[in-house]
Amino acid sequence: MIEAGAFLEALQLAGVQFFTGVPDSLLKELCACFSDRLPEHKHVIAANEGGATGLAMGHYLATGSPALVYMQNSGLGNVVNPVASLADPQIYGIPMLMVIGWRGEMQQDGTQIHDEPQHVKQGQITLEQLEIMGIPFEIFQTDLSCALTQTRRLLSLAKRRSGPVALVVRKQCFAPYKPKSANKPAGKDALLPSREDMLTRIVSLLSNDVAVVSTTGMASRELFEFRHANNSGHARDFLTVGGMGHASQIACGIALAQPDRQVVCLDGDGALLMHMGSLTLSAQQHNLVHIVFNNGAHDSVGGQPTVAAQLNLSSIAKAAGYQWVIRVSSNSQLSEALQYALSLGQSCFIEVLCRRGARADLGRPTRTPAQNKQDFMQFLEEVAYA
Repeated sequence: MIEAGAFLEALQLAGVQFFTGVPDSLLKELCACFSDRLPEHKHVIAANEGGATGLAMGHYLATGSPALVYMQNSGLGNVVNPVASLADPQIYGIPMLMVIGWRGEMQQDGTQIHDEPQHVKQGQITLEQLEIMGIPFEIFQTDLSCALTQTRRLLSLAKRRSGPVALVVRKQCFAPYKPKSANKPAGKDALLPSREDMLTRIVSLLSNDVAVVSTTGMASRELFEFRHANNSGHARDFLTVGGMGHASQIACGIALAQPDRQVVCLDGDGALLMHMGSLTLSAQQHNLVHIVFNNGAHDSVGGQPTVAAQLNLSSIAKAAGYQWVIRVSSNSQLSEALQYALSLGQSCFIEVLCRRGARADLGRPTRTPAQNKQDFMQFLEEVAYA
């Protein structure tokens, strides 16, 4: 394993001055180091990977220095357009170093390291994606001297070719990172309910014909465990275990197709920020209640902060066109708000303030995505024609 601090120092000595990206669990030690040691104007956690690519382009145009862009390999889809249409050597020719966490890694013997279902396909095609985009890459070496040599080599290549290059990072490449700065006091946020408490309150108040779409990360895991603990089945829930930021549009599509059904979307602040423009479409659906848990963190990949902690998401939703919006911070407020929203027959947005973190023994769904899809579609069909 490599010390994240030593790698950061080497990057800075090689001329990298700006760091941006979307957090990934494989890179959480590196992200923690960036957040701990770099000033805010030198490290920006972007809303999505395409946006991070744009930030890196802007930095290069202003300074002539390549930036580092970090991401999970699932985020490669978000960078295809800005890389192929802008940063590529055939267009503007913008050098940058992409550091990519390889979830669902393929080994040399052709077998795949076990990972969550949403990473299976992405893990298989990660290197091919880079090849198709014409991005030179290397697999990150866990020996520090080798890693520094390949990093310098790739940065030199990025400058020569005037385009992006990539380091592909496997699991457990970085040693645990201990922040130098003292942790900020939790303050009033520690008094907020947990996301799981709020989520279970929501689901308990829903009638059996309500369709639920939950976002990727902890929320879907908590929803699955709640249904399992109550032996209530999983057919009413669509767990959006991948495709961060798209749960609200899946819910919107269901609401459009079945206008007489109440649809509830359980979303997260990081996911909402990733594709915020989707709010303008969801806001038009009278039978959709959009609930966003705002704890100001990317909880499932290391707890890195999001800018949502500084925003009033309900005000943004109101501006996007939702007919009724509210912000709540307690179970009693949530219960009252949800019951009212379900009775309105209008597009509704509920911002739920909650604290960071999840319980250590939180499990993962034991049913496959294919089983989830089949059960959910059968539920939608049966209830629609009952």
